[in-house]
Amino acid sequence: MRIILAGLALLVVIGGAALAWATRHPEIAALQAPPAAASAELIETGEVLAAVGDCAVCHTAPGGQPYAGGLAVETPFGTIHSTNITPDPATGIGAWSLDAFRRALHQGVSRNGQYLYPAFPYDHYTKVSDADVEALYAFLTSLDPVESAPKPNELRFPFNQRVLMAGWNLLFFKEGRYQPDPSRSEEWNRGAYLAEGLGHCGACHTPRNALGALEGDRHYDGATVEGWHAPALNEQSPSQVPWTADSLVNYFLDGWDQDHGIAAGPMTPVVNEMALLSEEDAYAVAEYVLSLQNQEDIEGRTTAAQTFAEARQFGSPETPATGPAPTGDPAYDAGLAIFSRVCANCHRAGTETAPLGALASINGPDPSNLLHVVVDGIVPPANSPTRTMPAFGGALSEAELVNLATFMRTHFSQQPAWTNIAERAREIQNRRDPVAGTEATGEAN
Repeated sequence: MRIILAGLALLVVIGGAALAWATRHPEIAALQAPPAAASAELIETGEVLAAVGDCAVCHTAPGGQPYAGGLAVETPFGTIHSTNITPDPATGIGAWSLDAFRRALHQGVSRNGQYLYPAFPYDHYTKVSDADVEALYAFLTSLDPVESAPKPNELRFPFNQRVLMAGWNLLFFKEGRYQPDPSRSEEWNRGAYLAEGLGHCGACHTPRNALGALEGDRHYDGATVEGWHAPALNEQSPSQVPWTADSLVNYFLDGWDQDHGIAAGPMTPVVNEMALLSEEDAYAVAEYVLSLQNQEDIEGRTTAAQTFAEARQFGSPETPATGPAPTGDPAYDAGLAIFSRVCANCHRAGTETAPLGALASINGPDPSNLLHVVVDGIVPPANSPTRTMPAFGGALSEAELVNLATFMRTHFSQQPAWTNIAERAREIQNRRDPVAGTEATGEAN
Protein backbone atom coordinates (compact mmCIF):
# COMPACT_ATOMS: atom_id res chain seq x y z
CA MET A 1 0.00 0.00 0.00
CA ARG A 2 2.88 2.36 0.82
CA ILE A 3 4.37 1.70 -2.62
CA ILE A 4 1.02 2.39 -4.31
CA LEU A 5 0.54 5.61 -2.34
CA ALA A 6 4.07 6.72 -3.09
CA GLY A 7 3.49 6.02 -6.79
CA LEU A 8 0.26 8.02 -6.80
CA ALA A 9 1.98 10.88 -5.02
CA LEU A 10 4.78 10.81 -7.58
CA LEU A 11 2.21 10.91 -10.42
CA VAL A 12 0.51 13.90 -8.79
CA VAL A 13 3.82 15.70 -8.47
CA ILE A 14 4.80 14.93 -12.04
CA GLY A 15 1.34 15.89 -13.33
CA GLY A 16 1.42 19.14 -11.38
CA ALA A 17 4.87 19.97 -12.66
CA ALA A 18 3.82 19.19 -16.22
CA LEU A 19 0.73 21.38 -15.89
CA ALA A 20 2.78 24.21 -14.38
CA TRP A 21 5.27 23.95 -17.24
CA ALA A 22 2.51 23.82 -19.86
CA THR A 23 0.79 26.92 -18.44
CA ARG A 24 3.96 28.88 -17.75
CA HIS A 25 3.33 31.68 -20.22
CA PRO A 26 1.93 34.76 -18.43
CA GLU A 27 -0.59 37.15 -19.86
CA ILE A 28 1.01 40.26 -21.34
CA ALA A 29 -0.72 43.42 -20.19
CA ALA A 30 -3.11 45.05 -22.64
CA LEU A 31 -2.16 48.39 -24.11
CA GLN A 32 -4.11 51.25 -22.64
CA ALA A 33 -3.58 53.43 -25.70
CA PRO A 34 -2.82 52.72 -29.37
CA PRO A 35 0.87 52.17 -30.17
CA ALA A 36 2.82 55.14 -31.46
CA ALA A 37 2.50 55.67 -35.20
CA ALA A 38 5.34 54.12 -37.15
CA SER A 39 7.18 55.69 -40.05
CA ALA A 40 5.72 55.40 -43.54
CA GLU A 41 8.79 53.46 -44.63
CA LEU A 42 8.39 50.86 -41.86
CA ILE A 43 4.68 50.48 -42.63
CA GLU A 44 5.42 49.99 -46.33
CA THR A 45 7.99 47.31 -45.49
CA GLY A 46 5.45 45.62 -43.25
CA GLU A 47 2.83 45.66 -46.00
CA VAL A 48 5.13 43.69 -48.29
CA LEU A 49 5.98 41.28 -45.47
CA ALA A 50 2.27 40.75 -44.77
CA ALA A 51 1.85 39.83 -48.43
CA VAL A 52 4.75 37.37 -48.20
CA GLY A 53 3.07 35.81 -45.17
CA ASP A 54 -0.35 35.62 -46.87
CA CYS A 55 -1.82 37.33 -43.81
CA ALA A 56 -4.87 38.65 -45.67
CA VAL A 57 -5.46 35.27 -47.34
CA CYS A 58 -6.10 33.48 -44.06
CA HIS A 59 -7.41 36.38 -41.99
CA THR A 60 -10.17 37.48 -44.38
CA ALA A 61 -13.52 35.71 -44.60
CA PRO A 62 -15.30 35.45 -47.98
CA GLY A 63 -16.95 38.81 -48.51
CA GLY A 64 -15.48 40.12 -45.24
CA GLN A 65 -13.19 43.02 -44.38
CA PRO A 66 -9.48 42.40 -45.03
CA TYR A 67 -7.60 41.12 -41.99
CA ALA A 68 -10.81 41.00 -39.88
CA GLY A 69 -10.69 37.20 -39.61
CA GLY A 70 -13.52 34.73 -39.78
CA LEU A 71 -12.18 32.40 -42.49
CA ALA A 72 -13.15 28.80 -41.76
CA VAL A 73 -10.04 26.63 -41.95
CA GLU A 74 -10.91 22.94 -42.22
CA THR A 75 -8.47 20.59 -40.49
CA PRO A 76 -8.58 16.85 -39.73
CA PHE A 77 -9.40 17.83 -36.13
CA GLY A 78 -12.28 20.22 -36.83
CA THR A 79 -12.77 23.78 -38.02
CA ILE A 80 -10.63 26.73 -36.93
CA HIS A 81 -11.90 30.25 -37.55
CA SER A 82 -9.14 32.76 -38.22
CA THR A 83 -8.76 35.70 -35.89
CA ASN A 84 -9.17 39.43 -36.39
CA ILE A 85 -5.74 41.05 -36.76
CA THR A 86 -6.89 44.62 -37.35
CA PRO A 87 -6.10 47.05 -34.50
CA ASP A 88 -9.58 46.91 -32.97
CA PRO A 89 -8.90 46.82 -29.21
CA ALA A 90 -11.85 44.57 -28.33
CA THR A 91 -11.91 41.96 -31.10
CA GLY A 92 -8.55 42.43 -32.85
CA ILE A 93 -4.95 43.09 -31.81
CA GLY A 94 -5.41 46.74 -30.82
CA ALA A 95 -4.54 45.90 -27.22
CA TRP A 96 -1.45 43.91 -28.20
CA SER A 97 2.00 45.31 -27.56
CA LEU A 98 4.89 44.58 -29.89
CA ASP A 99 6.16 42.08 -27.30
CA ALA A 100 2.83 40.22 -27.35
CA PHE A 101 2.79 40.20 -31.14
CA ARG A 102 6.38 38.96 -31.29
CA ARG A 103 5.64 36.15 -28.82
CA ALA A 104 2.72 34.98 -30.96
CA LEU A 105 4.89 34.74 -34.08
CA HIS A 106 8.00 33.35 -32.42
CA GLN A 107 6.48 31.05 -29.79
CA GLY A 108 2.86 30.41 -30.80
CA VAL A 109 1.43 31.94 -27.63
CA SER A 110 -1.35 34.53 -27.58
CA ARG A 111 -1.31 37.77 -25.57
CA ASN A 112 -3.42 36.13 -22.85
CA GLY A 113 -0.92 33.28 -22.48
CA GLN A 114 -2.93 30.65 -24.36
CA TYR A 115 -1.35 28.42 -26.96
CA LEU A 116 -2.14 29.07 -30.61
CA TYR A 117 -2.94 26.23 -32.97
CA PRO A 118 -0.43 25.58 -35.78
CA ALA A 119 -3.05 26.47 -38.38
CA PHE A 120 -1.33 29.77 -37.58
CA PRO A 121 2.11 28.74 -38.88
CA TYR A 122 4.24 29.95 -35.99
CA ASP A 123 6.50 26.95 -36.62
CA HIS A 124 7.58 28.92 -39.71
CA TYR A 125 7.16 32.45 -38.36
CA THR A 126 9.57 31.69 -35.53
CA LYS A 127 12.31 32.15 -38.14
CA VAL A 128 11.34 35.78 -38.85
CA SER A 129 13.76 38.43 -37.62
CA ASP A 130 12.80 40.86 -34.86
CA ALA A 131 13.14 43.75 -37.32
CA ASP A 132 10.66 42.20 -39.74
CA VAL A 133 8.25 41.36 -36.91
CA GLU A 134 8.36 45.04 -35.92
CA ALA A 135 7.64 46.12 -39.51
CA LEU A 136 4.75 43.67 -39.77
CA TYR A 137 3.35 44.95 -36.47
CA ALA A 138 3.66 48.54 -37.70
CA PHE A 139 1.66 47.72 -40.83
CA LEU A 140 -1.12 45.79 -39.09
CA THR A 141 -1.57 48.43 -36.39
CA SER A 142 -1.76 51.12 -39.08
CA LEU A 143 -4.90 49.55 -40.57
CA ASP A 144 -8.38 50.82 -39.86
CA PRO A 145 -9.77 48.86 -36.91
CA VAL A 146 -12.65 46.53 -37.69
CA GLU A 147 -14.91 45.29 -34.91
CA SER A 148 -15.44 41.66 -35.80
CA ALA A 149 -15.34 38.68 -33.47
CA PRO A 150 -14.88 35.36 -35.31
CA LYS A 151 -16.96 32.32 -34.50
CA PRO A 152 -15.56 29.97 -31.86
CA ASN A 153 -13.44 27.13 -33.15
CA GLU A 154 -15.22 23.83 -33.71
CA LEU A 155 -12.59 21.28 -32.73
CA ARG A 156 -13.34 17.81 -31.44
CA PHE A 157 -12.27 16.77 -27.95
CA PRO A 158 -9.47 16.56 -26.92
CA PHE A 159 -8.11 18.81 -29.67
CA ASN A 160 -10.12 21.73 -28.28
CA GLN A 161 -7.91 21.73 -25.17
CA ARG A 162 -5.24 24.29 -25.97
CA VAL A 163 -3.00 23.19 -23.13
CA LEU A 164 -2.25 20.03 -25.12
CA MET A 165 -0.36 22.22 -27.58
CA ALA A 166 2.44 22.30 -25.00
CA GLY A 167 3.07 18.63 -25.75
CA TRP A 168 2.74 19.20 -29.51
CA ASN A 169 5.31 21.99 -29.32
CA LEU A 170 7.64 19.81 -27.29
CA LEU A 171 7.49 17.13 -29.99
CA PHE A 172 7.37 19.15 -33.18
CA PHE A 173 8.21 22.83 -32.64
CA LYS A 174 11.70 24.29 -32.66
CA GLU A 175 11.88 27.96 -31.79
CA GLY A 176 14.57 30.12 -33.35
CA ARG A 177 15.35 32.74 -35.95
CA TYR A 178 16.61 31.84 -39.41
CA GLN A 179 20.34 31.18 -39.48
CA PRO A 180 22.04 31.89 -42.83
CA ASP A 181 23.96 29.11 -44.50
CA PRO A 182 27.50 30.46 -44.98
CA SER A 183 28.11 28.04 -47.86
CA ARG A 184 25.30 29.63 -49.89
CA SER A 185 24.98 32.97 -51.64
CA GLU A 186 23.34 36.01 -50.12
CA GLU A 187 20.51 35.71 -52.66
CA TRP A 188 19.92 32.05 -51.79
CA ASN A 189 19.80 32.84 -48.08
CA ARG A 190 17.35 35.67 -48.69
CA GLY A 191 15.12 33.30 -50.65
CA ALA A 192 15.35 30.58 -48.00
CA TYR A 193 14.52 33.12 -45.28
CA LEU A 194 11.40 34.28 -47.13
CA ALA A 195 10.23 30.81 -48.17
CA GLU A 196 10.89 29.05 -44.86
CA GLY A 197 9.82 31.95 -42.66
CA LEU A 198 6.95 34.27 -43.48
CA GLY A 199 6.28 32.57 -46.81
CA HIS A 200 5.73 29.23 -44.99
CA CYS A 201 5.77 27.41 -48.35
CA GLY A 202 6.30 24.07 -46.67
CA ALA A 203 3.04 24.44 -44.74
CA CYS A 204 1.17 23.50 -47.93
CA HIS A 205 3.79 21.65 -49.96
CA THR A 206 4.94 19.21 -47.24
CA PRO A 207 2.89 16.24 -46.00
CA ARG A 208 1.72 16.18 -42.39
CA ASN A 209 1.60 13.33 -39.90
CA ALA A 210 -1.42 12.13 -37.91
CA LEU A 211 -0.99 14.95 -35.39
CA GLY A 212 -0.83 17.68 -38.02
CA ALA A 213 2.92 18.27 -37.85
CA LEU A 214 5.07 18.55 -40.96
CA GLU A 215 6.94 15.39 -41.87
CA GLY A 216 10.50 16.66 -41.76
CA ASP A 217 11.93 13.81 -43.83
CA ARG A 218 9.49 14.63 -46.68
CA HIS A 219 10.26 18.31 -47.02
CA TYR A 220 8.38 19.73 -50.06
CA ASP A 221 7.19 16.29 -51.23
CA GLY A 222 3.71 17.70 -51.99
CA ALA A 223 0.50 17.44 -49.97
CA THR A 224 -3.29 17.74 -50.08
CA VAL A 225 -4.64 21.17 -49.12
CA GLU A 226 -8.32 22.15 -49.18
CA GLY A 227 -9.05 19.26 -51.52
CA TRP A 228 -6.30 20.35 -53.96
CA HIS A 229 -2.88 18.81 -54.47
CA ALA A 230 -0.03 21.17 -53.60
CA PRO A 231 2.67 19.74 -55.89
CA ALA A 232 6.13 18.74 -54.82
CA LEU A 233 8.68 21.54 -55.06
CA ASN A 234 11.73 19.33 -54.72
CA GLU A 235 13.22 16.73 -57.08
CA GLN A 236 9.79 15.08 -57.27
CA SER A 237 8.26 18.14 -58.95
CA PRO A 238 5.68 16.97 -61.51
CA SER A 239 6.42 19.89 -63.85
CA GLN A 240 7.51 18.34 -67.12
CA VAL A 241 9.42 21.39 -68.33
CA PRO A 242 12.05 22.13 -65.67
CA TRP A 243 11.50 25.39 -63.85
CA THR A 244 13.95 28.22 -64.42
CA ALA A 245 14.47 31.39 -62.42
CA ASP A 246 12.56 33.39 -65.05
CA SER A 247 9.60 31.00 -65.21
CA LEU A 248 9.32 30.89 -61.42
CA VAL A 249 9.37 34.69 -61.21
CA ASN A 250 6.69 34.83 -63.93
CA TYR A 251 4.59 32.49 -61.84
CA PHE A 252 5.25 34.28 -58.54
CA LEU A 253 4.42 37.76 -59.85
CA ASP A 254 1.79 37.05 -62.54
CA GLY A 255 0.50 33.61 -61.59
CA TRP A 256 1.20 32.40 -65.13
CA ASP A 257 4.00 30.92 -67.21
CA GLN A 258 3.78 29.55 -70.75
CA ASP A 259 5.41 26.23 -69.88
CA HIS A 260 3.60 25.74 -66.56
CA GLY A 261 0.15 27.25 -66.92
CA ILE A 262 -1.98 29.35 -64.57
CA ALA A 263 -2.23 29.40 -60.80
CA ALA A 264 -5.54 28.06 -59.55
CA GLY A 265 -7.28 27.02 -56.35
CA PRO A 266 -5.57 27.98 -53.07
CA MET A 267 -2.51 29.17 -55.01
CA THR A 268 -4.38 32.04 -56.68
CA PRO A 269 -4.60 34.32 -53.61
CA VAL A 270 -1.00 33.42 -52.77
CA VAL A 271 0.37 34.72 -56.08
CA ASN A 272 -1.91 37.76 -55.79
CA GLU A 273 -0.06 38.59 -52.58
CA MET A 274 3.36 37.68 -54.00
CA ALA A 275 2.79 40.26 -56.74
CA LEU A 276 3.93 42.85 -54.17
CA LEU A 277 7.39 41.29 -53.99
CA SER A 278 10.29 43.13 -55.53
CA GLU A 279 11.93 41.37 -58.47
CA GLU A 280 15.05 40.95 -56.34
CA ASP A 281 13.12 39.04 -53.67
CA ALA A 282 11.19 37.04 -56.27
CA TYR A 283 14.45 35.92 -57.88
CA ALA A 284 15.87 35.12 -54.45
CA VAL A 285 12.94 32.80 -53.66
CA ALA A 286 13.34 31.29 -57.14
CA GLU A 287 17.01 30.55 -56.51
CA TYR A 288 16.12 28.80 -53.27
CA VAL A 289 13.33 26.71 -54.82
CA LEU A 290 15.51 25.74 -57.78
CA SER A 291 18.19 24.49 -55.39
CA LEU A 292 15.67 21.89 -54.17
CA GLN A 293 14.99 20.56 -57.66
CA ASN A 294 16.75 18.36 -60.18
CA GLN A 295 19.15 20.59 -62.12
CA GLU A 296 20.64 17.91 -64.38
CA ASP A 297 20.36 18.27 -68.17
CA ILE A 298 17.92 21.19 -68.02
CA GLU A 299 18.19 21.87 -71.73
CA GLY A 300 17.66 18.27 -72.81
CA ARG A 301 14.71 17.70 -70.47
CA THR A 302 13.12 20.96 -71.58
CA THR A 303 13.40 20.05 -75.25
CA ALA A 304 12.01 16.56 -74.66
CA ALA A 305 9.05 17.82 -72.62
CA GLN A 306 8.18 20.59 -75.05
CA THR A 307 8.45 18.22 -78.03
CA PHE A 308 6.12 15.70 -76.41
CA ALA A 309 3.60 18.39 -75.36
CA GLU A 310 3.53 19.92 -78.84
CA ALA A 311 3.12 16.52 -80.50
CA ARG A 312 0.09 15.73 -78.32
CA GLN A 313 -1.76 18.98 -79.01
CA PHE A 314 -4.84 18.97 -81.18
CA GLY A 315 -4.69 20.74 -84.54
CA SER A 316 -4.43 24.50 -84.88
CA PRO A 317 -7.51 26.73 -85.21
CA GLU A 318 -6.96 26.55 -88.98
CA THR A 319 -7.14 22.72 -88.91
CA PRO A 320 -9.53 22.09 -86.00
CA ALA A 321 -10.36 18.52 -86.98
CA THR A 322 -6.84 17.29 -86.31
CA GLY A 323 -6.68 15.16 -83.19
CA PRO A 324 -6.12 11.62 -81.95
CA ALA A 325 -8.14 8.77 -83.40
CA PRO A 326 -10.41 6.56 -81.25
CA THR A 327 -8.67 3.52 -79.81
CA GLY A 328 -11.52 1.17 -78.99
CA ASP A 329 -11.05 1.75 -75.23
CA PRO A 330 -14.52 2.89 -74.07
CA ALA A 331 -13.28 5.28 -71.34
CA TYR A 332 -10.59 6.80 -73.55
CA ASP A 333 -12.89 7.20 -76.55
CA ALA A 334 -15.68 8.70 -74.44
CA GLY A 335 -13.18 11.13 -72.89
CA LEU A 336 -11.82 12.02 -76.34
CA ALA A 337 -15.33 12.86 -77.52
CA ILE A 338 -15.93 15.08 -74.47
CA PHE A 339 -12.57 16.82 -74.88
CA SER A 340 -13.22 17.43 -78.58
CA ARG A 341 -16.61 18.93 -77.81
CA VAL A 342 -15.83 20.92 -74.64
CA CYS A 343 -12.10 21.63 -74.42
CA ALA A 344 -10.39 21.45 -77.80
CA ASN A 345 -11.38 24.84 -79.19
CA CYS A 346 -9.34 26.64 -76.54
CA HIS A 347 -6.61 24.05 -76.04
CA ARG A 348 -5.31 23.73 -79.60
CA ALA A 349 -1.87 24.36 -81.00
CA GLY A 350 -1.50 28.04 -81.78
CA THR A 351 -3.71 29.30 -78.97
CA GLU A 352 -2.35 31.21 -75.97
CA THR A 353 -3.01 28.41 -73.51
CA ALA A 354 -0.11 26.38 -72.11
CA PRO A 355 0.37 22.99 -73.80
CA LEU A 356 -1.55 20.48 -71.71
CA GLY A 357 1.20 17.88 -71.97
CA ALA A 358 3.48 20.11 -69.90
CA LEU A 359 1.11 20.83 -67.01
CA ALA A 360 1.65 19.51 -63.48
CA SER A 361 -2.12 19.14 -63.04
CA ILE A 362 -2.11 16.39 -65.68
CA ASN A 363 1.30 14.88 -64.93
CA GLY A 364 1.07 14.97 -61.13
CA PRO A 365 0.29 12.03 -58.83
CA ASP A 366 -3.28 13.12 -58.03
CA PRO A 367 -6.16 14.08 -60.38
CA SER A 368 -7.66 16.58 -57.93
CA ASN A 369 -6.29 19.75 -59.54
CA LEU A 370 -7.40 18.79 -63.04
CA LEU A 371 -10.87 17.84 -61.81
CA HIS A 372 -11.20 21.02 -59.75
CA VAL A 373 -10.32 23.18 -62.74
CA VAL A 374 -12.81 21.40 -64.99
CA VAL A 375 -15.57 21.53 -62.37
CA ASP A 376 -14.98 25.01 -60.96
CA GLY A 377 -13.21 26.79 -63.81
CA ILE A 378 -10.46 29.33 -63.23
CA VAL A 379 -10.74 32.81 -61.79
CA PRO A 380 -7.29 34.02 -62.78
CA PRO A 381 -4.74 35.86 -60.66
CA ALA A 382 -4.98 39.64 -60.69
CA ASN A 383 -1.95 40.08 -62.95
CA SER A 384 -3.25 37.65 -65.59
CA PRO A 385 -6.89 38.76 -65.80
CA THR A 386 -7.64 37.45 -69.30
CA ARG A 387 -6.64 33.85 -68.65
CA THR A 388 -10.02 32.64 -67.46
CA MET A 389 -11.69 29.28 -67.86
CA PRO A 390 -15.42 28.57 -67.49
CA ALA A 391 -16.73 26.04 -65.00
CA PHE A 392 -18.09 22.80 -66.49
CA GLY A 393 -19.19 21.12 -63.27
CA GLY A 394 -22.85 21.74 -64.00
CA ALA A 395 -22.60 20.43 -67.55
CA LEU A 396 -20.67 17.20 -66.99
CA SER A 397 -21.80 14.18 -65.04
CA GLU A 398 -19.51 12.34 -62.66
CA ALA A 399 -19.01 9.60 -65.25
CA GLU A 400 -18.14 12.16 -67.92
CA LEU A 401 -15.59 13.76 -65.60
CA VAL A 402 -13.97 10.37 -65.04
CA ASN A 403 -13.80 9.64 -68.75
CA LEU A 404 -12.45 13.11 -69.56
CA ALA A 405 -9.71 12.85 -66.91
CA THR A 406 -8.88 9.33 -68.07
CA PHE A 407 -8.42 10.52 -71.65
CA MET A 408 -6.37 13.57 -70.67
CA ARG A 409 -4.03 11.59 -68.43
CA THR A 410 -3.52 8.96 -71.14
CA HIS A 411 -3.11 11.32 -74.08
CA PHE A 412 -1.29 14.30 -72.53
CA SER A 413 0.99 12.44 -70.13
CA GLN A 414 3.51 9.64 -70.04
CA GLN A 415 2.82 8.97 -66.36
CA PRO A 416 0.98 5.90 -65.01
CA ALA A 417 -2.82 5.98 -65.01
CA TRP A 418 -4.56 7.52 -62.00
CA THR A 419 -6.41 4.95 -59.89
CA ASN A 420 -8.58 7.32 -57.83
CA ILE A 421 -10.29 9.46 -60.48
CA ALA A 422 -13.82 8.29 -59.67
CA GLU A 423 -13.36 8.84 -55.93
CA ARG A 424 -11.94 12.33 -56.37
CA ALA A 425 -14.55 13.29 -59.00
CA ARG A 426 -17.33 12.30 -56.60
CA GLU A 427 -15.83 14.32 -53.74
CA ILE A 428 -15.34 17.43 -55.84
CA GLN A 429 -18.78 17.28 -57.44
CA ASN A 430 -20.39 16.73 -54.02
CA ARG A 431 -18.69 19.83 -52.62
CA ARG A 432 -19.99 21.97 -55.44
CA ASP A 433 -23.14 24.08 -54.90
CA PRO A 434 -25.21 23.42 -58.05
CA VAL A 435 -27.13 26.68 -57.60
CA ALA A 436 -24.28 29.07 -57.02
CA GLY A 437 -21.80 27.17 -59.18
CA THR A 438 -19.19 27.28 -56.44
CA GLU A 439 -18.03 25.01 -53.68
CA ALA A 440 -20.59 24.50 -50.96
CA THR A 441 -18.23 25.90 -48.32
CA GLY A 442 -18.50 29.33 -49.93
CA GLU A 443 -14.74 29.71 -49.85
CA ALA A 444 -12.99 31.22 -52.84
CA ASN A 445 -11.19 28.74 -55.07
